[in-house]
Amino acid sequence: MLLQETNAAVEMHKHGACRLDFTGIDLLLVKSAIGHAWRGLPLGANEAMAVKAMLELADCLRLNLEAAIKEDADWYNRFMPLSQMIMELVINRSLVRMIQQVIDEDGSVKDSASPALRRSRDQVRILEKKLYQLLDSIIRKDMKEASFLEASNVDGRWCIKSGTNQLTSFKGLLLSSDSGTGSILEPLSAVPLNDELQRARASVAKAETDVLLVLTEKMQKDLDDIEKVLNNVIQLDVINARATYSISFEGACPDLYLPEDIDGSFSAESSEKKASKAPYAFKREWLLYIPKAYHPLLLQQHRQNLQKAQKDAKNAAAVSAVEQVHPVPIDLFIAQKTRVLVITGPNTGGKTICLKTVGLTAMMGKSGLYVLSSESAQLPWFDYILADIGDEQSLSQSLSTFSGHLKQISVIRSQSTNQSLVLLDEVGAGTNPLEGAALGMSLLESFADGGALLTIATTHHGELKSLKYSNGTFENACMEFDEVNLKPTYRILWGIPGRSNAINISEKLGLPGIVISNARELYGAASAEINEVIIDMERFKQDFQELLDEAQLHLMLSRNLHEKLLLAGRKIVEHGSGQRHWKMQEISKAAAVARSTLHKKVRHLRAYLAKPSEPPTANKRKLLTSDQCPTVDNSGNTTASRSSSAVEIRTQSPSVRTELPQVGDTVYVSSLGRKATVLRVDQSKEEIVVQAGNMKLKLKLMDIGT
Repeated sequence: MLLQETNAAVEMHKHGACRLDFTGIDLLLVKSAIGHAWRGLPLGANEAMAVKAMLELADCLRLNLEAAIKEDADWYNRFMPLSQMIMELVINRSLVRMIQQVIDEDGSVKDSASPALRRSRDQVRILEKKLYQLLDSIIRKDMKEASFLEASNVDGRWCIKSGTNQLTSFKGLLLSSDSGTGSILEPLSAVPLNDELQRARASVAKAETDVLLVLTEKMQKDLDDIEKVLNNVIQLDVINARATYSISFEGACPDLYLPEDIDGSFSAESSEKKASKAPYAFKREWLLYIPKAYHPLLLQQHRQNLQKAQKDAKNAAAVSAVEQVHPVPIDLFIAQKTRVLVITGPNTGGKTICLKTVGLTAMMGKSGLYVLSSESAQLPWFDYILADIGDEQSLSQSLSTFSGHLKQISVIRSQSTNQSLVLLDEVGAGTNPLEGAALGMSLLESFADGGALLTIATTHHGELKSLKYSNGTFENACMEFDEVNLKPTYRILWGIPGRSNAINISEKLGLPGIVISNARELYGAASAEINEVIIDMERFKQDFQELLDEAQLHLMLSRNLHEKLLLAGRKIVEHGSGQRHWKMQEISKAAAVARSTLHKKVRHLRAYLAKPSEPPTANKRKLLTSDQCPTVDNSGNTTASRSSSAVEIRTQSPSVRTELPQVGDTVYVSSLGRKATVLRVDQSKEEIVVQAGNMKLKLKLMDIGT
């Protein structure tokens, strides 16, 4: 639920207009105003302004949300559950307007708030002016050389302040006297005006109180709604803080799942129920999956150091140096079957930071925060996160004794359940190595047998590395160490137990050869062989990782090529379909034109043959059959199919032309019974102009022959 709220707030940040910005609200003043209203006490002017600011911001937020939903209804679901929370806000706009009318922006009650207040304040201003004029005249009359007199306000009463040991000629009441600062006197002539001024100010205070009581009564009518707005604003502000922090570090939303989801053999009903709640598909092979995870505090410290270095624009070298020491992310991939992870490696190699990163990531996910991972992380829902983690160099100081360390682990063991995350730093350390290793092995096996959902322990005991080979719920990992440069890389190597580096490092640091030889003999040949096996495993692991990265790269390239091939195939099919469609359209158009042309010529021919003025001829035969129809050949040219029942038309006169002649051609004019020369051709009307002797004639195509 918390992560859904954070996701909605992040979406609001992306939208822009619906951002949850409550920086202009003083929530303490709002709480104080609500408390005064519940008790029927007058509000303070600043409290009223705080209530007004909160209601205005809440109203503006709701209006912006309504505008976004009106633009695109999908925003309502993308902002859930915050959209529902915002839409439920009830804002009393009349209260906001009333506060605006009576309270000024500086938090004072306006003169126009009530007639009584205006009269009282006018009276105060008149009296203050009279007092100022009176004191000014007294000071001018009593002013002498080297004398010091000035008007002063003491507890609302106007007085005259004189210098040290200075005598005055006017009579007055001595209010205070100090040999170092002088005396303060209230002239007797000013006493009545000061008394009247005090009464006028009391009237102002009463008029202001009356105005604020009216506001209180107005607020009491909607006090439940105002209190609900306050609670929702506080909740939205907390959600916005989570979203802002998550965005600032470019975190990824984790996928939290219940521990019972680990077992793939659950009923269909529970599967559907869980699937409806899960926003992401589970990567079932992992118990805990956090790629490229950062320790949040280390990343924050790095950013602060970088900002501090960047403030000094001249020190570019310092900025470059800080950028080069960027925290190293770690990959945390723990398989489903694993219940105990044993991490080994050199001191200051990053084992403790690894434990803290896991614990903080789990806590951030449960708190509704994004985790600092390169992509969405998968985390089980741990009911408890129990840790015995300290600085390796000060661990003994923090725990004082080995017994204190064991007592802490005993508390963790008693509190843990089969859904807990247990983090143990240097388990079994601080005592005899053999006894410590034995205790550590027994303790980790008890956690593996149902004492915790996941236990991660760091150790230097070699015996703990062997548990993986006798118990399938154990897994080994080690922190990589660069023996050439003698420094850790802070990378995790999975499936490989860490090997001892003390003797090799001592040799490279220049310890005498005789000491190194004796140490290796005392360490034993068997241990040396184990280290050689570990070296081979590390080399194999590195080679495997390189091949895996190369295979993933080729797989990605193959997928890209496959997608491009599918896209090209779809385009070819679409192009072929389009070409076929275009071809059929062109053929249909050509056929329609051909049919139209043929029908037109047939109509013209029939009209010509049906003319009554045409003299009959004995040798003319004609037969028009109903089954004679035009056809279109493959080339698009129009022809007329002739059936066996058609009777051809034959006359002794020249045949009728079926196409327009060209200018200059000789044609036969049937109406004149003579030939003529073509002068002009009008193709659109199928007409020509001919010259026959001295006559020019305009003829149709049916009027001429060949």
